[in-house]
Amino acid sequence: MPDRLKILFQHVLPKQQLTEVAGRIAAMEGGLLTTRLIRWFVRRYAVDMQEAANPDVGSYKTFNAFFTRPLKSGARPIAVADFVSPVDGAISQLGTIDDDQILQAKGHRFSTTDLVGGDAALAAQFRHGSFANLYLSPKDYHRLHMPCDGTLARMIYVPGTLFSVNPTTARGVPNLFARNERVVCVFESPDHGPFVMVLVGATIVGSMATVWHGVVNQRRNGAVSEWTYGDREIVLRQGEEMGRFLLGSTVVMLFRQGTMTFNQAWKPEETVRLGERMGDRPNRDAPPS
Repeated sequence: MPDRLKILFQHVLPKQQLTEVAGRIAAMEGGLLTTRLIRWFVRRYAVDMQEAANPDVGSYKTFNAFFTRPLKSGARPIAVADFVSPVDGAISQLGTIDDDQILQAKGHRFSTTDLVGGDAALAAQFRHGSFANLYLSPKDYHRLHMPCDGTLARMIYVPGTLFSVNPTTARGVPNLFARNERVVCVFESPDHGPFVMVLVGATIVGSMATVWHGVVNQRRNGAVSEWTYGDREIVLRQGEEMGRFLLGSTVVMLFRQGTMTFNQAWKPEETVRLGERMGDRPNRDAPPS
């Protein structure tokens, strides 16, 4: 199917309803039906179950339990670096934020203010900073981890549409990551200052969850919600789990100006693995790529 038709189909698809149905199916304890669905998925997307802590497909009671399966201990060693990849996935785009504009794909940009839900003061902290958009495909490990140490400051749920976030849609739907449903997690690093991780929802993504809150978007009522954490200290170390997607999506990260020099091996469309070196502070003597 030509890309233009795929994009048109995305516009007319009843995305909200489809996602709600998919979410119910993924959470259902369907016995043999669930096992068959998981086996089909493993074959269809060539999922490597040997990396899973539990490789027995028949033991998962729900599709969600399978999809958010943990990895074996030691499967993703954490590199010695200031910043590491928080996910298994592919690089959609990365680089320098042009004033407040982030590159989505050739011919498409979106603003940091739109991305974080309209908070101009928050977005201003990342003017001329660095960004990375990482896409998680269906076959990938779907837990998200910390790129560096951080103390949680705020979390913002921003309602939105539910376009697919695959590369074809990213090339064809303007403002994609700033119009889809998303969860904005704001951290403070003792070494690198503030940084943001934005979990972007998509078609069929039943929900997004964090380790400190659980499922964030359980009820889609169209309202922005915000949580602050001044009353309790939530500190996560580099490489620790911070959240998960219930089906594939994208994470967008923002870092302050002068904080990040990306790994030279990181380029758009390259695959990355959790824990590999994403980058270092400019004054650090980084190891070879």
